[in-house]
Amino acid sequence: MDGSDRVNSAGPGQKLSYDDFLLFPDDGKRHELIDGEHYVTPSPVPKHQRIASNLHFFIRLWLEEHPIGRIYFASLDVVLSNFDVVVPDLMYAANPRLDEIATEKNWRGTPNLVIEIASPGTRTRDETIKGELYERSGVEEYWIVDPETEVVRVYRRNGERFNRPSELSNGAREVLTTPLLPAFELPLSQIFCE
Repeated sequence: MDGSDRVNSAGPGQKLSYDDFLLFPDDGKRHELIDGEHYVTPSPVPKHQRIASNLHFFIRLWLEEHPIGRIYFASLDVVLSNFDVVVPDLMYAANPRLDEIATEKNWRGTPNLVIEIASPGTRTRDETIKGELYERSGVEEYWIVDPETEVVRVYRRNGERFNRPSELSNGAREVLTTPLLPAFELPLSQIFCE
């Protein structure tokens, strides 16, 4: 494999749609559509899953005491448009948003928060085309978690665009907070712990 996860399954200039997405194989890989282009990501490695599990655990624990929304992890399709279907590592929706977007099969609309855990095969896509998609779709916050550098980049919406990301480092013993979860505090050491 050449490191590219793009699959050219449509003809030149032809965009794939959600109907095409439904025909993709159930092969244990993550299939996504971004602007009608098909991307496939291999199953995540254990370190990726540990970080996803830690994030889910601490956010869900906080939400148990403050039931203002729900956190989900992959695999759940998020249908942002007929040509944009993503499967974020984690996604959060406040209760009013959840009532609007949750269906029996997927989320049809924009989560409040999307979290992607970078890997060598997805890092560039997470920081570019996926970030741009989340920005134009109205995601309020987008976190990119980097397991190699133990850094979390937080993009927060300011009007129509994301602010320049703030970068939090486990090495600096920083704590992750978000206005989406008032009074939530998560030391980065808990995200990256073994």
